[in-house]
Amino acid sequence: MPRLPRVSGRDAAPPRSSAVRAHPARVYDWWLGGRDNYLIDEETARAIAEADPSVVEGARANRRFMHRATRALALDGIRQFLDIGTGIPTEPNLHEVAQSVAPDARVVYVDNDPVVLRHAEARLASGAAGSTAFVQADVRDPERLLAEAARSLDLTRPVALSVVAVMHYITDEQDAYDLLHRYLDALAPGSHLVLSHVTADMDPEAMQRATEVFHSHGMPFHPRTRDQVARFFTGLDLLDPGLVPVLEWRPCTEDGETDGAVPVYVGVGRKG
Repeated sequence: MPRLPRVSGRDAAPPRSSAVRAHPARVYDWWLGGRDNYLIDEETARAIAEADPSVVEGARANRRFMHRATRALALDGIRQFLDIGTGIPTEPNLHEVAQSVAPDARVVYVDNDPVVLRHAEARLASGAAGSTAFVQADVRDPERLLAEAARSLDLTRPVALSVVAVMHYITDEQDAYDLLHRYLDALAPGSHLVLSHVTADMDPEAMQRATEVFHSHGMPFHPRTRDQVARFFTGLDLLDPGLVPVLEWRPCTEDGETDGAVPVYVGVGRKG
């Protein structure tokens, strides 16, 4: 089991009793070893990690995938990035990766948690040539979100839409597939979808336990099979190596090694 984040020395954390309900971004922050979460988030994160120990490494592998995918797209000429469900900032964050390749890259971060965006605005300074903007909006409101993003991005030109560890919080009852394709339909040809998604394929029993903990803490959670995740890429051309477990998407030696499987599928698709 991966070593869980330390919880001591949280002098920069928000008041530990300030939230009454856990939020996915703050739970994720705790798994990554961050300090910007509340007591309810820590309690939820610990309970989920006890139910399925792979979630800690899954969170870290997700971040590494985001770094690799962002760098690959920036090297391929993408200069606009829309990151929905950005989460609490960690270093390097998406704009730092993109602007290390393309200093003129423009990035819009989106989250529905005002705590997340306060931290993002305080920490995520753009390079002089590019830009970084922040939008408080919900992924389930694409028209408003895209209208806000269009203040900083030119949606008539290609955009990399990043929904890393987001869609498994959107249920089938909320029409997750139609929702995502409303975003893709609004983006120009040459745009890309960067997506990661939790699955129960590797260890159904552990994922069922984790799902029950999510639900008991008031958070929707919907792991999907590989075929179900593939539906999000309908109409897109998948970049090599396709839709694969997170550790298999263009791994770098700098990522290090991990023990066991990580129950996350990832892919990058291009809109023709």
